[in-house]
Amino acid sequence: MSENIRVAIDGPSGAGKSTLARSVAARLNFLYVDTGAIYRTIGYAVWRKGIDPRDRSAVVAVLPDLEICLTYGTDGLQHMELNGMDVTAEIRLPEVSRYASLVSAYPEVRAYLLEMQRQLARENSVVMDGRDIGTVVLPDAEVKVFLTASDEERAHRRVRQNADRSIGSIDFDEVLADLRRRDEHDSSRATSPLKPADDAVRLDSTGRYIEDVIDEIVELARERAAR
Repeated sequence: MSENIRVAIDGPSGAGKSTLARSVAARLNFLYVDTGAIYRTIGYAVWRKGIDPRDRSAVVAVLPDLEICLTYGTDGLQHMELNGMDVTAEIRLPEVSRYASLVSAYPEVRAYLLEMQRQLARENSVVMDGRDIGTVVLPDAEVKVFLTASDEERAHRRVRQNADRSIGSIDFDEVLADLRRRDEHDSSRATSPLKPADDAVRLDSTGRYIEDVIDEIVELARERAAR
């Protein structure tokens, strides 16, 4: 693949975007960019400073004080740094999820991070996952995928993930309700709402083997690169 190829994977929380995107990037030898982790870093900064995430002006005011960097460790995984400190583990705290969801709705926050994401895609072939990659961040991406799964399957996945990480609720009903609230918030926000791009390939991972879905996305990227 001689030219940079951009693969955009969007979808709701718990659809398996990060797991799939990371594996697809490894198979293609592309850079993996977890944009959700970038927004979680903003959410963590707001949480750590004791700022109410619903106070838009206070959230926006803190942005100039933040230095956010993506690094890639020897494990090949994306690490997040906030003002020189590795916060990769901290941004996965359950309380940070709510903060990230709220602050990511502010257009000033999205504009603040937009150029960082686009610069990575200009300099590298990337697999980038999030909620508005194919519609806003990389609207001219060569490959666009909108990944879904049933509410129940997404909740089961999140329960297992929380149990493995020993963080967050492992009560199925509580997790399911939280996912549905997150879906409603992400889909109804005025700025960059969660929705499939008109030219996105829609993939439902419910009941499917993850390797089959990975194969499908890898093949889409290889077909595009061969044109």
